[in-house]
Amino acid sequence: MFGSTVRSLLISSLGFLLAAPVLAQDAKTKVATCMACHGPDGNSVNPEWPSLAGQHVSYLVAQLQAYKSGARKNVNMNAMVAGLSDQDMADIAGYFSAQPIQVASIDATAAAAGAGLYRGGNAATGVPACMACHGPGGAGNPSALVPAMRGQHAKYTTLQLAAYKSGERATDRAAIMRTIAGRLSDEETAAVAAFIEGLH
Repeated sequence: MFGSTVRSLLISSLGFLLAAPVLAQDAKTKVATCMACHGPDGNSVNPEWPSLAGQHVSYLVAQLQAYKSGARKNVNMNAMVAGLSDQDMADIAGYFSAQPIQVASIDATAAAAGAGLYRGGNAATGVPACMACHGPGGAGNPSALVPAMRGQHAKYTTLQLAAYKSGERATDRAAIMRTIAGRLSDEETAAVAAFIEGLH
């Protein structure tokens, strides 16, 4: 009885190992279109487009679902995800999540100005420390759908904070990001975005 159980487990494991390259290749086929903007390894070359490398699977899936439902609006992305199944989204998210993020060289002066805000917030205007949710190193929290921020393009982060501030983006739970972004000055937004780009 024990021997047959072990044999069954070994056969199942062998089957999974043999199928793994096929699954990986299938995922790579699904992300082929995504690579045009987000890069072959999930590190985009256009600072207005987000790098997806190293991002949490749960967060990526949630964003793809938001684009598909229309809760998050972007003409290109809404069209791109229209035909994706839940499995497609999981495969795409899994592929990009497994890629290492590339942290670019940044302006040290600009980054230093944002360090205090990221780590300590601004008590005078009611802005909490970014690291309270996104972590000291910008790793985020996948179980709470808080994205990893480390290494993200400063331009993209600035654009998203502006979208939250204007209400154009409203996919944040309990309007947390809309509230915070609304209290940030343009200078603070630029500074904290520059600091985030250098986190790793």
